[in-house]
Amino acid sequence: MQAAVATQEKPPALKTKAPYPAGYFREDCRLCHAKTLATFLDFGMHPHSDGFVPAAALRDPEPFFPLATELCLTCGQVQINYVVDPLYLYGQEYLYDSTITETGRKHFRGMAHDIVAAYGIPSSALAVDIGSNVGLLLSGFRDEGMRVQGVDPTPRMTAIAIQNGIDTITECFSSDVAMRIKAEKGQAAVITGTNVIAHIDDLDDLMKGIDILLDEEGIFVIEAPYLADLVAHTEYDTIYHQHLSYFSVTPLHRFFARFAMEIIDVVRTTIHGGSIRIFVSRRGIRPVRPVVEEMMQSEQREHLHSLERMQQFATDVYAERRSLTALLVNLKNSGARIAGVGAPAKGSTLLNFCGITSALLDFITEKNTLKVGRFTPGTHIEIVTDEMLLTSMPEYALILPWNFAPEIMRNLQEYKNRGGKFIIPIPLPHIV
Repeated sequence: MQAAVATQEKPPALKTKAPYPAGYFREDCRLCHAKTLATFLDFGMHPHSDGFVPAAALRDPEPFFPLATELCLTCGQVQINYVVDPLYLYGQEYLYDSTITETGRKHFRGMAHDIVAAYGIPSSALAVDIGSNVGLLLSGFRDEGMRVQGVDPTPRMTAIAIQNGIDTITECFSSDVAMRIKAEKGQAAVITGTNVIAHIDDLDDLMKGIDILLDEEGIFVIEAPYLADLVAHTEYDTIYHQHLSYFSVTPLHRFFARFAMEIIDVVRTTIHGGSIRIFVSRRGIRPVRPVVEEMMQSEQREHLHSLERMQQFATDVYAERRSLTALLVNLKNSGARIAGVGAPAKGSTLLNFCGITSALLDFITEKNTLKVGRFTPGTHIEIVTDEMLLTSMPEYALILPWNFAPEIMRNLQEYKNRGGKFIIPIPLPHIV
């Protein structure tokens, strides 16, 4: 008798909707190109922090990428070790809108006025904003009577800017883009980059573009989270894939010197947990304020660019993670319900690094309607409207955009009046 042969259908072929996003490990310092890089804090694998997942895509594979911070032992620059393709990071699904908070609106409109007033920029001059988003900063320059030009790769945001009358190129800034703007509109008296220069991988090409586009007496203004504040206040959630660099004055001073430019002024601001606004001009054109040297001396006294200081920061980050997760778990075990408030990019780092999922947070509320109905990257917590906080009345609400906590708590005062309590995760997890 012939033995029966078992048969089995072949499994279906694996299908993906799109190729896996490209990326690469950066082997040298973005500022000085030295290869003396030392890793001091490894977050593991993380999703795109602004990759909020539509409900229909929850069962699709979600790309994760390495996320670790490195210190350049040569110049002191801090950067992450892996570069994700910007076409993936800043595509159609990018949903950040800089006008969402009143704090942000006041900050950037005030910034435009301050720059024009401090440097006597004529009303007929051109202002160019790199990473212009919906055109908030440029609208401030426009109110000062200036001609404006935005450059930003995010299609949804630039469509809003253009609709609002802000001429915007939907591309990443480059020397080629600078040439096109110069040919069409001439050179700029002011070029700005707020919370975006840290997103650029090829900073040498950036400076080539600045040299092309900036007029002889022009000002290049950068604003970015300050490494000293990030370290001092354990602001680890500021670290994610869009933020390739974490700036301080000393490494940037050396960097600009390579391009015959110099830092002429530095202003510290409170935005985003502590930022620096750096003013750059061509070498010898404008006086250098004493604060530049004072800032570099302060960084030296604080050993900001030493590996030992960065390793201590990493130790502090792990302690903060333990503290926050213990607080949430203890509250949950006591029977309390917890929601999240706000779904910023930084919240993705915090949620994924701390392992905070829907087992701890029932939902997350969000003012940005583009994010409502989606789910958080990696952790897949549902995002709902702010009204849900009052409808459901969880006992606690974790504020993920803690840098805007005062404004958020004012907006949600009714929740507090009804007995709800807020949790601020950074710099020290605490209940208010």
